Amino acid sequence: MREPIINKAQFTAKDLAGEDIRWCPGCGDYAILSQMKKMLPKLGLPKENFVFVSGIGCSSRFPYYLSTYGFHGIHGRAPALASGIKLANPDLKVFVITGDGDGLSIGGNHFIHLCRRNIDITVILFNNQIYGLTKGQYSPTSEQGQITKSSPFGSIEPAFNPVTMALASGASFVARSTDREQKHLGEMLLRAAQHKGTSFVEVYQNCVIFNDGAYSDITDTKLKKDNLLIMEQGKPYVFGQNSDKAVNWNGNKFEVVPYNESTKSNNLFTHDEHGLRATTEFVLAGLSEQPDLPTPIGVFRNEKRDTYEALLEKQIEFVKQNKGEGRLVDLFNEGHTWTVD
Repeated sequence: MREPIINKAQFTAKDLAGEDIRWCPGCGDYAILSQMKKMLPKLGLPKENFVFVSGIGCSSRFPYYLSTYGFHGIHGRAPALASGIKLANPDLKVFVITGDGDGLSIGGNHFIHLCRRNIDITVILFNNQIYGLTKGQYSPTSEQGQITKSSPFGSIEPAFNPVTMALASGASFVARSTDREQKHLGEMLLRAAQHKGTSFVEVYQNCVIFNDGAYSDITDTKLKKDNLLIMEQGKPYVFGQNSDKAVNWNGNKFEVVPYNESTKSNNLFTHDEHGLRATTEFVLAGLSEQPDLPTPIGVFRNEKRDTYEALLEKQIEFVKQNKGEGRLVDLFNEGHTWTVD
């Protein structure tokens, strides 16, 4: 497997400015773009090694707003396009930018197979729980009962959980952040981009026009400490206004327990992104769906595994050693052939 080219020259976030941005004022997409610009120079790669691939949606205008290579594809097909780009040129650092509609509805099948193959591609999913570009229809992540233009009496469908889907599909790095937690978001983007294999980051992102305040319980300064859990490697799941509560695993489920001087010495469950049991990994992903439990952000899974392109290259070398270097003309003429006069 070839190593990526290391950049000797330096560039900054300002050098990444692309076209004039056409998102609505106040959109959470701005925060993600800002952190992406700050993160890319830290990877040590030249700008020409970055490729951003998108489908259809507000998030999918992302490639226009960066002065890197980009490909604006069709609805839901960004993972397929990105896979081809990465396999054709493994030196490229490839990102898929998608939304909850583009990535999980028409693009759901492509997303699943990208994850299971473990191709070295970073997927950033903007989740605002609504179709924004098409003006406010309910999406796969819209909450059950949500009233939208296409569900005027409330959506009757249960919502997709993108993190659960990425875990189940086999992504080797899975994380979640929010557009309001800027430092945390930057860290998640950097860690995902540095990971070898399919990395996935779900970003809770506010749509000020069609679904404003969807995540107010974890973004409002008066509410978020009681509702937001920031997972950190090797540490217990502490949250609350005064960091006085912890989420602990009782052997069967997670529950909230007091966190104080007397309970700190207890054997509280600590986070292990490298080796959580499958049961707890999935329960954590849907923690906020249970009553009185906070919404976790951070890294759910971080495991080392052979990438698809590394295995493909090994297979090609094996065939070359056993059958020799192939020629296209020989391939065209092998087996049964005939000539049409």
